[in-house]
Amino acid sequence: MIKPMEHIKYMRIALNEAKKAYRDDEVPIGAVVVKDGMVISKAHNLREKKQSSTAHAEVLAIEKACKKLGSWRLDGCVLYVTLEPCTMCIGASILARVDGVVYGAKDPKGGSLGSLYDISLIKGLNHYPWIVSGVCEEKSASLLKEFFRNKRINKV
Repeated sequence: MIKPMEHIKYMRIALNEAKKAYRDDEVPIGAVVVKDGMVISKAHNLREKKQSSTAHAEVLAIEKACKKLGSWRLDGCVLYVTLEPCTMCIGASILARVDGVVYGAKDPKGGSLGSLYDISLIKGLNHYPWIVSGVCEEKSASLLKEFFRNKRINKV
């Protein structure tokens, strides 16, 4: 298992990706795929830029990692993401066979690892990644809160 300090190291990289999304007026979520202590891919939300409902940070990072490794199977990889994954993103993680998922802030409106519901409790899936939550939770949550607060202020 990965040491907690390493989780923080990689989550900081994911937070930097989230800040890129913020600057691009995208919901500030960042993701990183790590294998054997090396960052394989990183991405941030691009739904607005791509006008694609599937352009979530996690999906984009998984796609980049698959391309880089030349396989759809991400055995030995860990996905770091600043916000609890939604159903689509945890589904992509399961289908890609990532070993683990580490996330920052909880998502009560769409989180699929315990906040709204928990996909890991579904019996019969062919893969179950280990899960670590709450890594850099405050920084992840505050970035999201600031983004949406600014959106409301600028809308007036």
